[in-house]
Amino acid sequence: MAKRSDKVLDALTYIALVGTALVFLLPILWILRTSFTTKAIAYQIPPQWFVQPTLDNYREIFSDNPFGRYFLNSMVVSLVSTLIALALGAMAAYWIARQSKGGNILRVSVLVTQMLPPIVMVIPIFLMVKSLGLLDSWLSLIGTYLSFSLPYMIWLLIGFFETIPKDLDEACEIDGCSKIQAFTKVVLPLAAPGIMAAGILSFLMAWNEFLFALVLTGTGARTLPVAIANMETQQGVMIAQLCAATIIIILPVVILSLFIQKYLVNGMTMGSVK
Repeated sequence: MAKRSDKVLDALTYIALVGTALVFLLPILWILRTSFTTKAIAYQIPPQWFVQPTLDNYREIFSDNPFGRYFLNSMVVSLVSTLIALALGAMAAYWIARQSKGGNILRVSVLVTQMLPPIVMVIPIFLMVKSLGLLDSWLSLIGTYLSFSLPYMIWLLIGFFETIPKDLDEACEIDGCSKIQAFTKVVLPLAAPGIMAAGILSFLMAWNEFLFALVLTGTGARTLPVAIANMETQQGVMIAQLCAATIIIILPVVILSLFIQKYLVNGMTMGSVK
């Protein structure tokens, strides 16, 4: 009886997991299906479940719009802001984690910067960017994304560096290494999983950001989220092309996650236990 009840419990667990997965996956699968349909089929009600796939939507979003440039804008802004945030955030988090006095005050100060909602900062940032003549440029977006990703990066990496014993730093200094050498040659490799996790989260924040990209850019530095929001014509929203553009936005993140999945899982759990 006990084995039978265990099997029933396992079956119910798998059914619940499959049902939960479908709740999250079905919208994405429906977007994928619609991206390969024609415009007429995309608007059909009730929908046609089995269709002949076509690549016309993917061709049209690149031929009718400068979608390639928007993709490049998003990639450059997201990568550059993430790399700068990682470099500065790792050094700042390491220094705060090693401070025996004043460390808690610094942590709270970093956290306070994240308490303001982004909508409050839109007008001040817009006025500063306009006065510097940086509207509709990569620099405006990179600087803006750093302003809220860098504190988040520092706060996240502090916990990772605290899991690395201070004795390693002291041992390196006894062997003749400077503090910078101990940080770059010993501490950073050990904290690589946590840095990878923080990096991909920062990349996702910049990749999906919409509000500041909408306010600070025009047609030159427009990013993919803003470009998708503008996919509306006098005939209505281009559903099929919109789904194709959505798949293109999702694809780089999926590929990136597959390559660093092992580091991402290790990094998410690395700072949980001291």
